[in-house]
Amino acid sequence: MGADDAIADVIGACTALHTLHVDGVVIHPIAIGSGTISGSHGTVPIPAPATVALLTESGLPAITGTGNGELCTPTGAALLAEFSTMRPPAFSAFTILAAGYGAGTRDPPHTPNVLRAMVVETTSDQMPERADDSVDVLETNVDDVSGEVIAHAITRFMDAGARDASAISVIMKKGRPGYLIRVVCLPDTSRQMAELMACELGTLGIRCIPFVHRFIADRTVEQIDVEIAGQKRAVPVKCGWMHGSIYTLKAEFDPARDWAADLDMPVRDVIRAIEDTGWKAYQTGMFKKDVP
Repeated sequence: MGADDAIADVIGACTALHTLHVDGVVIHPIAIGSGTISGSHGTVPIPAPATVALLTESGLPAITGTGNGELCTPTGAALLAEFSTMRPPAFSAFTILAAGYGAGTRDPPHTPNVLRAMVVETTSDQMPERADDSVDVLETNVDDVSGEVIAHAITRFMDAGARDASAISVIMKKGRPGYLIRVVCLPDTSRQMAELMACELGTLGIRCIPFVHRFIADRTVEQIDVEIAGQKRAVPVKCGWMHGSIYTLKAEFDPARDWAADLDMPVRDVIRAIEDTGWKAYQTGMFKKDVP
């Protein structure tokens, strides 16, 4: 920390947020200012290098804002980056419960030098449950790309961080058979993902359906001991939880496939044995999870 007031800012802001007991925080575009500022390293452009680094890593949206001077300090950028859990527009309608204003010492001629925070209430089906439950859906139609290229492209999309990628057979204009390529990704990566889609598929246009809310189940991976044909092995199963109970349990495919090869058995038989053992383990209380 460069000064004692920065420590006070961090402690005060964190205490205030903790006291509010909110379910999530949406940060609207941050006004960063313009011009230059003098510091311990001389005159630097606004935003300061530390502010630039923080906003770059966080992916928070920024605008220049009205007026000259520094409108967002590194301490402010750090707090906003840490507090943010959702991207605007995180919900469409809300009721304002309370609002607070913090005034700075600078007095610009045209804009009030205040920061406003609002506590709002939304319906339960609008409020995202975690930071990554809003996604962008990218789509493009192709009719001149081979199956090999599409398969390679889907692999590239998943390696680049896509949450899901698929190719759907469609009939396009003029009755041409083609594919609808659909990629689901986080909003912060949608531009880079669209560029990758364009490069891999050669398409000239990609549709973006922004901020689609998705349901994400709580999940755990449990290790269980399974015996098949007299051979014992510890294998993982993926469990989906809802209201403290498992509603889906599946064997991880790669370990099941490897074990099936060792046993010279169909992989579906090995998967069935693993999942049967997993359900029995759950029913006997072998693994539990407290989920609201």
